[in-house]
Parts: sequence; C-alpha cells; structure tokens
Amino acid sequence: MMTKKYLARSLCATLISTAFLAPAQAGEAELLQKIEKLAAELAAIKAELAATRQKTEVVEKKQEAISTEVARVAAAPATPAAAPVTEAQLDALRKTMQQTVISSYGEIGYNRPRNAASQAQTDVARAVIGVTHRFSEKTKMVAEFEWEHAIASKGDNGEAAVEQLYVEHELKPGLQAKAGLFLIPTGLLNTSHEPTSYYGVQRNFVETAIIPTTWREAGIGLSGTHENGFSWDAGLTTGFDLTKWDATSGDGRSSPLGAIHQEGQLAKSKDLSLHGAINWRGIPGVLLGGSAFSGKAGHGTSGFAANDARVTLWEMHGRYNPGKLDLTALYARGTISNTDALNLTFVGQPTPVPSTFAGWYLQGAYQAWKNEDYSLTPFIRYEQFNTAKSYAPVPQGLGVAAAEDEKVTTIGVSFKVGEGVVFKTDYQKFRLDSSRDRYNLGVGYSF
Repeated sequence: MMTKKYLARSLCATLISTAFLAPAQAGEAELLQKIEKLAAELAAIKAELAATRQKTEVVEKKQEAISTEVARVAAAPATPAAAPVTEAQLDALRKTMQQTVISSYGEIGYNRPRNAASQAQTDVARAVIGVTHRFSEKTKMVAEFEWEHAIASKGDNGEAAVEQLYVEHELKPGLQAKAGLFLIPTGLLNTSHEPTSYYGVQRNFVETAIIPTTWREAGIGLSGTHENGFSWDAGLTTGFDLTKWDATSGDGRSSPLGAIHQEGQLAKSKDLSLHGAINWRGIPGVLLGGSAFSGKAGHGTSGFAANDARVTLWEMHGRYNPGKLDLTALYARGTISNTDALNLTFVGQPTPVPSTFAGWYLQGAYQAWKNEDYSLTPFIRYEQFNTAKSYAPVPQGLGVAAAEDEKVTTIGVSFKVGEGVVFKTDYQKFRLDSSRDRYNLGVGYSF
C-alpha cells in the first residue's frame, strides 16, 4: 500500500519534470492548470487513505473483541450448562415459550331429506374456543367454551355452554390428576369429537343417542400411561338427575342419558358416580378398549318415586388403522334400574323411562388419494341402536311397548385440506323410518 510520504515525493518529482521538460512555448497559464489538477488528485488520494485507515481500525477492533471473547470462553472451566442441550431441556423450553395456547373447532352442516326438499336446512352446529394455560411444566388449566346453533338468546334454539373447565397436575411421569369439569372417557367420540376426527357430516347415532356427546361431569380424576401400551382413567364425579325426566317430551326417546345429564349446571350431587376406562395401543395402528360409568340418579329427592334408581353405562371399542385403511367397531349398553314405581306415575304418557338401551356400529374408511395439500377418504358405516330396548314390568295394559332397533347405513366421503379443514358429504338410509333418509353436506375445522 502506498504511504502519504511516497505520494508526496512522487507528486513533487512530477511537477519538477513537467516544469523543466515542457516545451518552452508552454505558457504560464497552462502550467498553473496542470499544477492545480495534480493538487486536486493529491487531495483525493489523501481523503481515500484516511477513509481506508478508519475502516481498517474498526475492523481491527472488532477482530480484537471477537478474539478476546473466544479466548475467554475457551479458558472458562467446563460446567453442566456447557453440556449439549438434551431433548428434555428443549421440550421444557418449548413449554415455557408456549404457556398459553388457543384452540378452536367448529362445523356447519346442510341436511336435505330425500323425499322432503322443503325441509332442507343449514345450521351452524357449533363453534368452540379453547384455552390451555401452563402454570408450570407439570400443571395446566384447560377450558372450552361452546356456542351451538349460531344464536344463544331467549326464544332461540342456540346454547352457550362451558364444555370443559379443569386443572391437571402431573404427579409423576405417566400419572396425572385433574379436578373440575371434564369429558368422560367413554367410547371413541366423546373425548375426540372435533369434525376433523370423525367420518360423516354428523356424529354417529350410537355415540350421541346411547352415549351422550359431549358428555362431561364435574369431579376428580386420575389417568395413567404405561410403556407397554396401556392407558387408564378413573374418577369420582357428578352423575345424572332422573328427576329431570319429562315423560311428555320426546327428548328421552332421542337420548335417554342426554335428557337427564346435568353438565355442571347446579348439578345435584348427593349421589356421585364412578367411572373407569382402559385402552391398549401396544401394536402400531391398533386400539382396543372399554369403559364403564355407574351411579345413582335420585339424589334423595323428597317425594320422588325412584331415589334408588341407578344409571349404568358400559361400552367396548376397537380400531385398526395401520395406514390408509381405517376400521372401527363399538358396542354400548346402558341401564336405568328401579324405575317401576316411577313409570307408574307416567301411565298414559308417551315416554316412560327405559330400563335398557343399547347400540353398536361398524365403520370402514380408506384413504383413496393424498398429496401434500389434500386427501380424499370414502367411508361406509352401519349402525344399529335402540333408545328404548326394554321397560321395567308394570301391570298389564299400563305399559309402553319396547321400541324396535333402528338401523342406519351411511355412505360418504371426507375431503381434507391439510390436517385442519375438512369438507364432507354423505347419504343416510334409515330402515324403520324412511322419511328420515337424507343427503348431508358439511364443512369443519380444528386447530
């Protein structure tokens, strides 16, 4: 690199040679112009050298600072913090960074009876907002708030409800305890009821009419998971309130337990209920399980004819989903005992309390096509159910005949956009009441 002294000497030599070697006829004015030009060039070179020196000093200072830091780190003694970051530490960091998570799901459906187009209707079936907050790595709160049928106000069919509201704490790895309002772990649909999780525009009949959905109770519960593929749930909660039974209404015929569930609203709690569930996932793609729920439903109500009535519901389920194929089967059976005296008070009414109700279904689906953004899965489901399979004996001529089993075949297809959005269509054929045959369209999301 040229120095300032060298440039100055070169400039002077150039000026002298120019002065003495120039032709004699060169005038004084021309010589002055050349000197001024050379002086300007010298000034520019000086400025460039100054700027270069300043940049060099800045770079040298940064390099020195980096070298000092590297030397300090290299000289520091080894500590646990300097060890490689483990997956557990990364997981803890993720949980800390995501202390509060917002979730949601919703669905809109269109139903058109095959032989009564004038009765076609569209319904914003539900919209749900969920909030999960972690107080620590082991303790969290879960809440879900639901709106059904678009509008919840006086005179409308809509409803606003707290679907879940509980706190959960990990007692040790694989063992959790919770308290609050939570979903009962029965069947396949009750705890996994987002529209992206099941086939068909509407939830199947067995897991809505026999097992009410979404069925939640207030209480305490324990759950555990094991490395051999087993998981279990147990709890003590509120139960059903048989005093709510309305023998003049068809609600009990649509869903016996749906007509008397309490949903955490000023729930009668003299008689509490027990529940338990067990599932096994020891082979990839295989799920086998079952559950049971039982408790009295009279609550010692003064003057009530069925204070000893007990509600019991049990079910078994299985699923085989190794890849594109998805096969499901479920059987559920419920009983309400000691209803003889109560049904005598309902003589002449259309809907006495059934003593047994049951149902089952078989379902098959196959993912026919999939790419990075979309998938197409046709399915077929056959279900058989009866919400009034039998009644407690009453004097001859005063009872109501048991209902026949309804049999429904549903054929349809689900078109998913990614994993969070689904478009559905299906056709349902009813054996007993063909006027209910219908076409359905729907859209749903979950995140």
